Amino acid sequence: MTGKNYRRRITIDPQVHFGKPCVTGTRISVENVVELMQEGIPFEEIVQRYYPDIEIEDIKACIQYAVDI
Repeated sequence: MTGKNYRRRITIDPQVHFGKPCVTGTRISVENVVELMQEGIPFEEIVQRYYPDIEIEDIKACIQYAVDI
């Protein structure tokens, strides 16, 4: 994922999760995904065990978003 390509995967909507940045179409916040990454949980496990509604590309978008802000 290069540049700002994460923008289609991350949305900010005041009506969803108090306006926190979330994976598009979900209430899964970037913050929650990044926290799991900081705990050392692999992408595949995050998708399979914690958030089956997202894809690995969504996790990459969360990381890129966190780096950009």
